[in-house]
Amino acid sequence: MASRGRRGGSPAREDEPRREERAEQQAPATQGPVLPPPPRVDYGVFMQGLVQAMQTQAHTQAALKAQLEAQTHYLLRRTGLVGDVTPVEEAVESDSKRGD
Repeated sequence: MASRGRRGGSPAREDEPRREERAEQQAPATQGPVLPPPPRVDYGVFMQGLVQAMQTQAHTQAALKAQLEAQTHYLLRRTGLVGDVTPVEEAVESDSKRGD
């Protein structure tokens, strides 16, 4: 078949506009104001700001993690699910004093 068919196999009619022509008719080019070029970027300053933001994020994340762990431990102790846990260093010292 030499001619391109439409869905269903029926050929396009002569009086129907083509898809490309319809697209041109529907979307006329809009002429807006011409903007000046963007200002030059000092990439050294940009990178310093990026590093500072990443460090701040890391510190914030660490602080939030510590806060969450403290709150979780507090709630577990309060509900009786976990006893008062002695830090590992203190447990090792007390065991060595007892001779264990």
